[in-house]
Amino acid sequence: MTDPKSTNDPSSDEVAAPSPANSSAGNSTAANQDVSSSPALPQPAIGRLSLYHRELHRLLETNSTNINSQQLGRLVNVSPPVVRRDLSALGTIGRRGVGYDVQRLIDRIGEVLGSGMQWKVVLVGVGSLGDALLRYRGFERLGFELSAAFDNAPNRIGSEIAGIKIRDAATIEKFLVDHPAELAILAVPAEFAHEIADRLVGCRVNGILNFAPTTLKLPPRVAVVNVDLASELQRLAFAIQAQR
Repeated sequence: MTDPKSTNDPSSDEVAAPSPANSSAGNSTAANQDVSSSPALPQPAIGRLSLYHRELHRLLETNSTNINSQQLGRLVNVSPPVVRRDLSALGTIGRRGVGYDVQRLIDRIGEVLGSGMQWKVVLVGVGSLGDALLRYRGFERLGFELSAAFDNAPNRIGSEIAGIKIRDAATIEKFLVDHPAELAILAVPAEFAHEIADRLVGCRVNGILNFAPTTLKLPPRVAVVNVDLASELQRLAFAIQAQR
């Protein structure tokens, strides 16, 4: 993907190097070389990296081989300096007048985000939201395998959605003993969320994507990402009002 207007603009050329604090003395880094360690990143940057990763995959499907910070920023509505700062934190260096190699960026961002690995994921709660999540095919491309789904509704137990059998929620522990999973998606009503989360944590689940509108109090070793759709709509409404 090439933008003639931007490739000759020094402000958009990719020459972002790691900060001196993260570089070894006397180390000369070649263009497009990536560091192997995963840096500590703030949550907003992690969210942006996920967006970059998604758009870069789409670019790769169109046979695009290079992209610069202006082009990537336009795709995700992020300013070019922020794009360069985010990618510099990964130790990723672009080439002046060329930009970043799309495949290398995909690989490096995937390495940092953990999507280069294979993750087993279980889903608890197969209502309308859970049903939609089971049918979503984007997880596999990023290395996330939905290995099982659980519910307590008799009319759902034993059925299949997108090839995944719905199991009785009472069998969560037994299943996870035989088929360990490190990640779980919680799509249950708020009043059941903490009980289910505690059971998952007891089975050595280390990360929970929580769609229940409640705050989970779990051990520090457990990573939790909360997705409260009503709260997100509130944020959206506030953003619209702020623009008026």
